[in-house]
Amino acid sequence: MSRAVTVSQINRYIANLFKQDYTLSGIQVKGEISGCKYHYSGHIYFTLKDAGAAISCVMFSSQRKGLDFTLEDGQSVIVTGQISVFERDGRYQLYARSIAQDGVGRLYEEYEKLKKRLLAEGLFDEQRKKPIPRYASKIGVVTAETGAVIQDICNVTYRRNPYVQLYLYPAKVQGEGAAQTVIEGIHYFEQTDVDTIIIGRGGGSVEDLWCFNDEVLARVIADCTKPIISAVGHETDTTISDYAADLRAPTPSAAAELAVFDVQLVEKWLEMEIGLREYRNDLRQAMHQILKVRKLELQKYMVLLQHVSPEDILRQKRLVLADSQERLQRLMEKRLTDAKHRLALYAEEMKGLSPLQKLQSGYTYTADEAGNHIDSVQSLEKGQHLTLTFADGQADVTVDEIRE
Repeated sequence: MSRAVTVSQINRYIANLFKQDYTLSGIQVKGEISGCKYHYSGHIYFTLKDAGAAISCVMFSSQRKGLDFTLEDGQSVIVTGQISVFERDGRYQLYARSIAQDGVGRLYEEYEKLKKRLLAEGLFDEQRKKPIPRYASKIGVVTAETGAVIQDICNVTYRRNPYVQLYLYPAKVQGEGAAQTVIEGIHYFEQTDVDTIIIGRGGGSVEDLWCFNDEVLARVIADCTKPIISAVGHETDTTISDYAADLRAPTPSAAAELAVFDVQLVEKWLEMEIGLREYRNDLRQAMHQILKVRKLELQKYMVLLQHVSPEDILRQKRLVLADSQERLQRLMEKRLTDAKHRLALYAEEMKGLSPLQKLQSGYTYTADEAGNHIDSVQSLEKGQHLTLTFADGQADVTVDEIRE
């Protein structure tokens, strides 16, 4: 009977077998991440699985320096590392030295790196972008010679403006050498008199569109002296060329819409202008008629206003007042004249009654020493002193004899 071994011994033995296997010491395993956990120590624990199996994985913190993206469940990755046995638990696992995104993920990683670098350089700055001519008459198109893209651009262009001239530079739009043919097309049209350049292709996978993420192509687009509209894929697809172009269109058809002025707008504008001119004439005539009627009404109101206006009423009152003043003046003058006549009569009457008038007729005025009037001899006494007043003076006399 053979000697029994301990669990530790068997696990160590199996671990040594794994270490001695050259294939397992530097292997690449592709799969989908599941159960990803970032430990506070910096280690990353996750499971790599496919449709039929799974393997435990760990990336120690010391190996994370080259990892430039965050691991998440559902990501498809390629893990490079060593498969060994964790002796304590007796299970094998993959010890990751590096992790890269697989397929689309890898391309997306490259895309993001290039975009960040060119963005930092200022290649996508709005200040660099050239305005798209509003009334382009010649447009250069860099795309595949066959396919729906050039047909869509032609249809939209001639529908909007049949007078625009389109020039095609046939280029590869996917696969090896595609970016270079697009560059050549841009250089070609840059030497011509086209107003705008459209580059683009229809929709497809990330790999199909990848040539439009070429760095050299992006720099050629940014440095081109002609304005460029980039129309790659569908609305949800955005390439480096889109960022570098002066204008990004969601589809090739939309690029034609943006590049070609719609002459129908001019026709509609002319129709509106003619209609507006006719409306303006009708409005002018209507306003003239209305003004004419209002002018007649105003003249009528002015005539009425002359009779009822405060100014006219005041003028009438002034005339009445002037007439009243004149009549009052005449009445006062008449009354004054009558009063003068009566006063003259009264004066004559008073004159006849005046003592002075009597004195001038030879009469005298006799008064005693106290100034009392003496009008009868009965008031006299012998030896009494009297004053006689004549018309031309006075005389003092003494009564010597009284005769009745």
